[in-house]
Amino acid sequence: MVTIKDVARAAGVSVATVSRAHNRSRLVTEATGRRVRAVAERLGYSPHAAARSLSTRHTSTIGVLLPDLYGEFYSELIRGIDQTAQRHGFHLLLASSHNEKGAITAALQSMRGRVDGLVVMSPALGAHLAVRDLPASFPVVLLNSAATGAAFDAITIANARGAADMVQHLVGLGHRRLAMILGPETNSDAAERLRGFRAAAEAAGIKRDDLWEVPGDFTDTSGFEAGVALLRRARRPTAVFAANDAMAIGALSALREASVAVPAEVAVTGFDDIPMARYTHPPLSTVRVDIAALGSRAAARLLEAVGNHHRHRKRRERLPVALVIRESCGGRAVRGPRFITTQEGAS
Repeated sequence: MVTIKDVARAAGVSVATVSRAHNRSRLVTEATGRRVRAVAERLGYSPHAAARSLSTRHTSTIGVLLPDLYGEFYSELIRGIDQTAQRHGFHLLLASSHNEKGAITAALQSMRGRVDGLVVMSPALGAHLAVRDLPASFPVVLLNSAATGAAFDAITIANARGAADMVQHLVGLGHRRLAMILGPETNSDAAERLRGFRAAAEAAGIKRDDLWEVPGDFTDTSGFEAGVALLRRARRPTAVFAANDAMAIGALSALREASVAVPAEVAVTGFDDIPMARYTHPPLSTVRVDIAALGSRAAARLLEAVGNHHRHRKRRERLPVALVIRESCGGRAVRGPRFITTQEGAS
């Protein structure tokens, strides 16, 4: 990482002058300021107030940055983080709507001096870049991030594997016309689930004309709209896989309003297994992510890093998923939901 000393050396000025140049101080001439800032840009240096000023003292608080705080997925995730944090005597400082680098940077600045480490959920492509500017010693755990490499602790979900296994299950039930309701285009979780859907459909020999991909944005409203769009088609799919449960629930509502029987006419499945999934009508078959455990694992990893700065080894981990087969796809066991553990390796 380029430091302020590197910039000062390359520009032939003092560290204080570099700092003043970035702060637009009147003590530095305009020409010198421009030259110093040009050198900093060429070297890839940025002062990033948020990165400089995050906690250097123990606060017994961890920061949590999430794309949103609305919905059952985030409620379960926060519950898992909070329970683990409290068991270790820590509290949470939450912030939301940080799918973009600029918004994450602003959130980091707001947390300066207030947290000992960060859990950052950044599934939007490129959203993790702001976190790269934090000091290497500052504990950070990334959740569901597209980031690669060993710069941070990272925990992801077997998204592609779960989607592929659900498609294989639907094909095994006899479905040969499949639709997927997609997640946001810039979301890495959505991209991985789409990859799994396509791979499994291709492996099963499903014809391109028998596959539909309908836009969505992970909300129940977009799932409802996707369901309506599919119903307008002359040829309809016999099974719908939604990239998350909220959209699957929206699709169920659209089918119900149109008096389309589920699963007799159209099977519907989702991804996540939020608590509401078991209470829909019919109960929703889905790919289960242990959401609370995901949060708990992230908090435990972060607290390990906070307590063992010099001995902690950063690592990446992918959590397995499982199929939960209920009535909405017509393939449930006689009594209650049926759980099928997926096999890691194809994700």
